Amino acid sequence: MTATSPEPLDLIWGAEAIGKVLGLTEGQAKYALTKGELPGRKVNGRWVASRQRLVAYFEERAA
Repeated sequence: MTATSPEPLDLIWGAEAIGKVLGLTEGQAKYALTKGELPGRKVNGRWVASRQRLVAYFEERAA
């Protein structure tokens, strides 16, 4: 019997990295995250977002 490890979380850490994924500056990403315009949260003072939730968020907005 082999143990399988769970799939790794697809998290993006930091407003700069989140901005890069979305084609935004770090400041734009921070603003959108702070205003709740993007799905993300702060963990120990650092923004984190799920790549899957970001994709789902934009797919819902485009529909």
